[in-house]
Amino acid sequence: MTSRSGTVAEPVEASEPGAHGYRRPLTRADHVAMPNAQVMTYRQALNDTLRQEMIRDDKVFLIGEEIGVFEGSYKITAGLLAEFGPERVRDTPIAEEGFTGAAIGAAMLGYRPVVEIMTINFTLKAIDQIVNHAAKIHSMFGGQSSVPLVLRTPGGGGQQLAATHSQNLEVWYAHIPGLKVVAPSSPADAKALLLAAIRDNDPVIFLENLALYNTKGPVPDGDEAAEIGRAAVVRAGTDVTIVSYSRGVLTALEVAERFEAEGVSIEVVDLRSLRPLDRRSICASVMRTGRAVVFEDDWLTYGIGAELSATIAEGAFDYLDAPVRRVAAAEVPLPYAKPLELAAMPDADDLARAVRELLQDTRFRK
Repeated sequence: MTSRSGTVAEPVEASEPGAHGYRRPLTRADHVAMPNAQVMTYRQALNDTLRQEMIRDDKVFLIGEEIGVFEGSYKITAGLLAEFGPERVRDTPIAEEGFTGAAIGAAMLGYRPVVEIMTINFTLKAIDQIVNHAAKIHSMFGGQSSVPLVLRTPGGGGQQLAATHSQNLEVWYAHIPGLKVVAPSSPADAKALLLAAIRDNDPVIFLENLALYNTKGPVPDGDEAAEIGRAAVVRAGTDVTIVSYSRGVLTALEVAERFEAEGVSIEVVDLRSLRPLDRRSICASVMRTGRAVVFEDDWLTYGIGAELSATIAEGAFDYLDAPVRRVAAAEVPLPYAKPLELAAMPDADDLARAVRELLQDTRFRK
């Protein structure tokens, strides 16, 4: 499935390993079943994967601000300068448009650059290069040139970084044909999707939520890449579907655990890929449960959740027992003060309240 074909992926069941490795965040039960898996942080999974791909392919190089001597603002590139040298771990000036453009040129010449932009908020400085060049070169040149580039960037609130450093702008890039956009929620998916992104011949925006860097989970050895464009059912259920991505998946799983004690079975779908979007798997889950809540860290209006709600309405309307519910952030610039920041961000209580209201809503029940 590619951004060029428009093909929609087939549904993925909760326990299906598949040809490309596990298509869902791995649990402790998975770790027991896979003795070669190692428990590590999301941060370490990214670091290990970058190193693995740089060893495998000498066309892979890293470029960005403070990724070499300083080892990255979030230490994702720790140790890589010492191992691979300054030709392949390239520190840049504070000039996002310039070094993103340089990476695009290198990609057109056969290299596979991995660009690190310190925060998704700073991609605004390079948005012309991303949207008008990286995304369009393959199409505008009739397929004669490709841009196998990965742009890694973190985002999200909760770190008291204030309004201009805490945004989730993924919907901007998910809107653009020619780009692929992925958002892993677990260390295992961070590895599998980064492998896939680096090996893909299209430009990939690789989203990392700041709140996930220290989360831990089992990560399998080897180099099995995920399939970009595949969602995963990370928890099977029968009563309600929660659809989310990135940090929101962890919140959804927490809420599902709460409701299990009450006898309510919640299915959690992890999008993993925002573009291409696995519409079939989303609708297949809602067809099983009859109810859906969409949960996102971003603002409600014109967001990823709006696209998901439309997808469900178009593809699974006859199966719904109630209207789709959406849970999202308050539509304000995120405050710096911690109590106000937390109040503006959607949390497990907000999601649980929406699930409870949905269970009581039977307007569509036949």
